[in-house]
Amino acid sequence: MAEGGSSEMPPPEQPQDPESRGSGGERDDDFGYGLFPERSRGGGKKQQSMLYKAVFTRNHKCQVMLQIALESSPYAKLLLDAMKNTGCTVFKDRHFSCEECDGCVSGGFDSSTSQIVLCQNNIHHQSHMNRVVAHELIHAFDHCRAHVDWFNNIRHLACSEIRAANLSGDCSLLNEMTRFKFGLKQHQQTCVKDRAVRSILAVRNISKEVAEKTVDEVFESCFNDHEPFDRVPHSRSDAKYAHRDFQNRDRAPV
Repeated sequence: MAEGGSSEMPPPEQPQDPESRGSGGERDDDFGYGLFPERSRGGGKKQQSMLYKAVFTRNHKCQVMLQIALESSPYAKLLLDAMKNTGCTVFKDRHFSCEECDGCVSGGFDSSTSQIVLCQNNIHHQSHMNRVVAHELIHAFDHCRAHVDWFNNIRHLACSEIRAANLSGDCSLLNEMTRFKFGLKQHQQTCVKDRAVRSILAVRNISKEVAEKTVDEVFESCFNDHEPFDRVPHSRSDAKYAHRDFQNRDRAPV
C-alpha cells in the first residue's frame, strides 16, 4: 500500500510474490498491510468482528469529515476533477473506506482494490482529514495516470510519495511550525524528502539508507512534477486558485 476504466478508477492490481522482488529483507514484506488490520493484501477489507462494529461513532465522524473534505477542500476538488478528466471517476462509497488502523498512520492507498483508507481512530480534526484525503488522492491520481508499479518498483513508490508530500499541503509552513521546525532553509524540499522517506519505511521492509537513496535518485523530476496542479499549493488559497485555473484550462477564450 501507499502511505499515496472509463467510468471509475483502474482495475485492482495484484502484487507479485515478495520474494521475487529481491528486497534483501529477512522477512517477507507485507507492503504495509500490517498497518491496516481490517484488510488483507489483495483481498480488500476483512470481515468485521464485533469489536470493530462497536466503533460506529468514530466511523460516523470519519464519514462526515470525509464528505466535508470532498465538498469544501480545494485540493480535493481539483484532484477529483482531474481524476474524472483522466477517465478515473472517484465515487465516495466505492473508493473511500473509514477503518481502524495502526497507531502510526493516518491513511493509505490500496492499489489492489483502488481504495483510499482513512484511519478513523487517528484522524480527529477536519484540517487533518483534508490533508490525508488530498495526500491519498494524489496517489490515486498517479495510479490512474502513470500506472505505478507499487509492489515491485520502489522508485515508482518514492516518486508518488514525493508528489503527495509536496502537493497535499503536508509541508506547508504552518504545518512545519506545528512540528516545531522553524526557519529551515529550503524547508519545502527538506520536509518533502523527510516525509517521503518516512512513508516508504512505513510500508516497505528496507533500510533507511535505501529509502533515502531511492528518494534522492528520483527527487528532482518528481518534486518538479506538479500535475494536476500548475504550481505547488502552499496554502488553501493557492489550491483554490489552482482549481480555478484547472477549470479554465480547456475553455476557449471569449
